Amino acid sequence: MSKLDASVLTNAAQQALDAAKKLGASAAEVGISQSLGLSVNVRQAEIETLEHNKDTGLGVTVYLGQSKASASTSDLRPEAIHETVAMACSIAKHTQEDKFAGLADASLMATSFPDLHLYYPWELSPEQAIALAMECEQAGRDFDSLISNSEGASVSSHEGQRIYANSHGFIGQTQSTRHSLSCTLIARDETGMQRDYWYDVARDSQDLTSAVSVGRKAAEQTLKRLNAREIETGHYPVIFAAEIASSLFGQLVGGIRGSALYRKSSFLLDKLGEQIFPSFMHIHEQPHLFKALGSSAFDAEGVATQNRDIIREGVLQGYVLDSYSARRLNMTTTANAGGVHNLTVDSNDLSFQDMLKAMDRGVIVTETMGMGVNIVNGDYSQGAAGFWVENGEIQYAIDEFTIAGQLQDMFKGIQAVANDVDLRSNIRSGSVWIDKMMVAA
Repeated sequence: MSKLDASVLTNAAQQALDAAKKLGASAAEVGISQSLGLSVNVRQAEIETLEHNKDTGLGVTVYLGQSKASASTSDLRPEAIHETVAMACSIAKHTQEDKFAGLADASLMATSFPDLHLYYPWELSPEQAIALAMECEQAGRDFDSLISNSEGASVSSHEGQRIYANSHGFIGQTQSTRHSLSCTLIARDETGMQRDYWYDVARDSQDLTSAVSVGRKAAEQTLKRLNAREIETGHYPVIFAAEIASSLFGQLVGGIRGSALYRKSSFLLDKLGEQIFPSFMHIHEQPHLFKALGSSAFDAEGVATQNRDIIREGVLQGYVLDSYSARRLNMTTTANAGGVHNLTVDSNDLSFQDMLKAMDRGVIVTETMGMGVNIVNGDYSQGAAGFWVENGEIQYAIDEFTIAGQLQDMFKGIQAVANDVDLRSNIRSGSVWIDKMMVAA
């Protein structure tokens, strides 16, 4: 893959801002991104897809007073940039004013740009990528004779460059990489077939689990799901395995997001300063962690990011706001335009096995399915798959069951967070034990 040219993108951003000023915009902001990627998928030792991509895009937002409009292009020639800005200005003239619209405050712009170690290009040829994917799949298929089929293995490597600039004089640049390996397998025995997968993702390819390990882990996960049984409907303790625990805290983020709050469509409306988790819970943002998937020195509006508590001693300390929603709520942006940055759920000094022993009897959920979460009232109902635990040990797989509850009760009912933290997403959590939920076969 050819290297990304930051100077070309920076010059294009400045051209867009200059054009906006000449065309009468009172303020403007521009985001330019370029990405390069290689992805390969193999199945049954045959190449299914091999893709190279190089994508470039420029998006500009202009403000004529309190009227706002946006336009975009993939063409970075000066005349195309000017035309795009002119289009945005033309649209803004016909746009209704919004007193909350505008750039984030100039005083909040980032002034420090530490190297967060996010950029590790992988010199990976198509032939090497194919070989890795085939090695991953073969390791899974060779793991056990019960592995009867494969849905394939994939290898991907992507690098990106993003420039954000605005008429405050701010210009910020981010270079990052993201590499991944994954494998999906099918196992069959006399009770039927089951499917499962495993993957790894990292900024630096050197930090990826080996292809063989990913394939074998996918096989282990798949084999565990064989001979699944049903359990009786009832209320049971439930453990959300680390690989899906992030989805639980994703519901927290959805409930304290500014857009949901100013629309009064959140189950956490007006909960600031209230206890919504047990007192041992600490949930915080760590935007400056080296190599982490959610690290950034500034958000999508150029606002400086910083470490901050969202939940401390179980109490809600702050919302997730960009500048627009902050103004709607008469508050200040929390540097979350574009989302949270390494939302970290602190764990108890408890391994996953210790958690099973402490729970003694109940359900482990390893997969959820469906869209049964209502962020307005907190109702939670999801299809699920996982395992039954008795006497502190996994007894057998269970699938095609439903878990249901109220998010408020689920949050308050957390008994512990294990130390098996999954670092493969922007929300970092270990397995989470909830005191009880309705489990329906």
